[in-house]
Amino acid sequence: MRLAVFCSGYGSNFQALADAVRRRKLRAEIVLLVSDNPASFAVRRAVRAGIPVCLISPKLFESRAEWERLIVRVLRSQGVDLVVLAGFMRILTPYFIGAYRGKIVNIHPSYLPAFKGAHAIRDAFEAGVRETGVTVHHVTNELDSGAVILQKKVKVRRGDTLASLEKRIHAVEHRLYPAAIRKLLSKRAR
Repeated sequence: MRLAVFCSGYGSNFQALADAVRRRKLRAEIVLLVSDNPASFAVRRAVRAGIPVCLISPKLFESRAEWERLIVRVLRSQGVDLVVLAGFMRILTPYFIGAYRGKIVNIHPSYLPAFKGAHAIRDAFEAGVRETGVTVHHVTNELDSGAVILQKKVKVRRGDTLASLEKRIHAVEHRLYPAAIRKLLSKRAR
């Protein structure tokens, strides 16, 4: 399976996926890192790993749809089978989702359906819940609402700070994302 990973920031989930591929724990190929942010550390990670980078700022286009049409052409030219969102901080339009319907996955730092949106860890922490989690799901037109592929709960410990909770959630993400993609691969193989 040929993957395109989309990142806007640090890229720790991208790194976890690249490491899983390199160690042959994930039988896939990351053929492209797509980023909308030239300052993204994920871009440096991809360059170090020898993975091609598609870095195109949406600000260069008159509309988001125009930017997405170009990205879809790039993905198709690379034979991408699965779009993997890993800290990509843009909401995709129905056009893009339709172009890759059923072939876009996302990782979200909460046990969905709780705490949707961009600040899930902070929102869970501030709500004082006893547990939150991580969810890998299919992407649909509705934010953080697609069918769940894998989920794992994360307890909020007494004495946790936002930083300590974030660290534990990210550690779970780094294990769960490769496992979720393995699950998708095994379904395709049947």
